[in-house]
Amino acid sequence: YRGLTLVLTFLSYTSYHLSRKPISIVKSQLHLNCSALGPNPHNDSNSTTWCSWAPFDGDNYKELFGALDNAFLVAYAIGMFISGIFGERLPLRYYLSGGMVLSGLFTALFGLGYFWDIHVLWYFIIVQVCNGLVQTTGWPAVVACVGNWFGKGKRGLIMGIWNSHTSVGNILGSLIAGAWVSSAWGLSFVVPGIIIAVVGIICFLFLVEYPEDVDCNPPQHHVMTTSEKDPEAVISNEGPLSLSGQSSVDHSKSPKEPAEEPEAISFFGALRIPGVVEFSLCLLFAKLVSYTFLYWLPLYIVNVAHFGAKEAGDLSTLFDVGGILGGIFAGLISDYTGGRATTCCVMLVVAAPMLFLYNHVGQNGIGVSVAMLIICGALVNGPYALITTAVSADLGTHESLKGNAKALSTVTAIIDGTGSVGAALGPLLAGLISPTGWNNVFYMLIAADVLACLLLARVVVKEARGWCGPMARQRGYVAA
Repeated sequence: YRGLTLVLTFLSYTSYHLSRKPISIVKSQLHLNCSALGPNPHNDSNSTTWCSWAPFDGDNYKELFGALDNAFLVAYAIGMFISGIFGERLPLRYYLSGGMVLSGLFTALFGLGYFWDIHVLWYFIIVQVCNGLVQTTGWPAVVACVGNWFGKGKRGLIMGIWNSHTSVGNILGSLIAGAWVSSAWGLSFVVPGIIIAVVGIICFLFLVEYPEDVDCNPPQHHVMTTSEKDPEAVISNEGPLSLSGQSSVDHSKSPKEPAEEPEAISFFGALRIPGVVEFSLCLLFAKLVSYTFLYWLPLYIVNVAHFGAKEAGDLSTLFDVGGILGGIFAGLISDYTGGRATTCCVMLVVAAPMLFLYNHVGQNGIGVSVAMLIICGALVNGPYALITTAVSADLGTHESLKGNAKALSTVTAIIDGTGSVGAALGPLLAGLISPTGWNNVFYMLIAADVLACLLLARVVVKEARGWCGPMARQRGYVAA
């Protein structure tokens, strides 16, 4: 059941990101330099915009692309804060699968604008808003499902590997969209829309929300052993669950009766959990950087390296390959050290100069570009992946909740919802700043990385004190 849960939730969120990626690939096709294709075959005009797709054929096309991105991302950010509350109170299986089917519908509707010959900006914006709202069903639901089945032990590594669905979805979305971007770009949206709807139906049929639903014992969270172990040892040394899901605590007395089921936590109650505010604000800036790359990297490669739309889309997938490696590395290191915040901070500090180098030397040959994209992807997406997975699950099962499992979805939604505000700001700022030069866009991204690191300073200090305590005691024992 644990394996099934991992596979189904992995496929679910892979399809979510697969359906979000096409817009970044299709942008370069919606606005082309038509002079390179020769005169207008319809009226022999030398217009440079005859082959572009109205209304994106004007000089303000970057602002319009920014409006499309923000229509989705602002709706996503607003909807995320509400989504977690619904996720705690509705059956996760229905909530997730219903959201996936609707996401497929609105993704396909964007592509159908090509076949229906629609050139009205408001059509595409409304579809993006609706898609942004329904896609908020995904993240709180999948994290809650995984958190319900897996305890704290090795959670960083497990969820780091599992979180590669984000990058896998981006890669598949780029490849699928790139297959039709130059011939019939509408299929770049219709095909991913069909895929996410089909995966949603599969989840409806097979996903199991809670271990108790199939008479399995719930996982061991650190709160269950606070009476038996030193609190610091619980956080740093708790091992993984056995294959049977048994823990050292007697689960025979676990409450399964509906009368003993705790109530879902409130929004403000979740905010009071230690660390939620700090990690949420850190994710705002970390996700700002990640989503700017998600939406603008292919266009940047086209403009700076002068690749075609398909080649730029394929090359941009290397950033997501780095993201997979970064997420796994961040989870592994944070499990070993017990320092989630410290791991994030170190990666963010190193990411800043790497972004500077990529902008200045990243296009000096294909080999350099490949290496820099993988490194930047690992450093940018590593902290983002760690916060949205293992950190969210840790805080959603925090010892202050006293075993209340009705907080995972709400905590996850607060953290990712705050991060989604940054995801909306990043592409918007990139659209506004890019006309002044791509250098300024990268300076903005570097500043966001530094701010993300600073916001975690208090939690990093707390983790450092936690490490120093056992070390000081150990030195005292040796001296004695």
